[in-house]
Amino acid sequence: MPTFSGFLVTREPQSFENAISAKEFSSDDYCGTTYAAKLLGLSVATVQSLVERGEIPAWKTLGGHRRLSLRAINSYLKKHNPQLTQAEPDPRQRLSVLVVEDEELTRELYLSHFDEWDLAMDCTFMPSAMEALMDIASMRPDLLITDLNMPGVDGIEMLRSIKRNQQLAAMQILVISGLSQEAIQARGGLPSDAHFHGKPINFDWLQGYVTALIGANRRWR
Repeated sequence: MPTFSGFLVTREPQSFENAISAKEFSSDDYCGTTYAAKLLGLSVATVQSLVERGEIPAWKTLGGHRRLSLRAINSYLKKHNPQLTQAEPDPRQRLSVLVVEDEELTRELYLSHFDEWDLAMDCTFMPSAMEALMDIASMRPDLLITDLNMPGVDGIEMLRSIKRNQQLAAMQILVISGLSQEAIQARGGLPSDAHFHGKPINFDWLQGYVTALIGANRRWR
């Protein structure tokens, strides 16, 4: 069972099968440090420092990623910067994206393009499928972008586990991998609703894809 200290949550280690199917907190009233930094007009490092000092309540996922209370962010704004607009009551008005990629240079390439696009999206990067499986049930991203050929639990095994979790049924899946279609089929194939694009990444296409998802996201919500 989780133990609580304010909003901080610690959990005993779980298998990834248990983690992916576990009921977690609703994400409706929480956001990550990147989005919190945008709302507060601060750097991510400053937000992390505020959390560590207990000035903004937060809890941590199994993978050690902070989730901040929007109510607490609004309270901090009211106290320290009342002229700023309050945080949105529902961070899901923005597209939530999880990128699973084990190559650091590729993660940096994603980040540089995402920053350049300046779209209504919040992105979390994870370097392994195992870490993603530990957090994805509570994060419930709108879009998962993943590589396949990763050490340990590979992307294909991760996708099989994800498809067994009905809470993630609406999540869009985009696979971007250097593996051939033949190699993927030999390892069991992809879920029928997953979209596949080969490497190198076509960022012009990806920008259009993400922009379309953001528009659809707003209509659905």
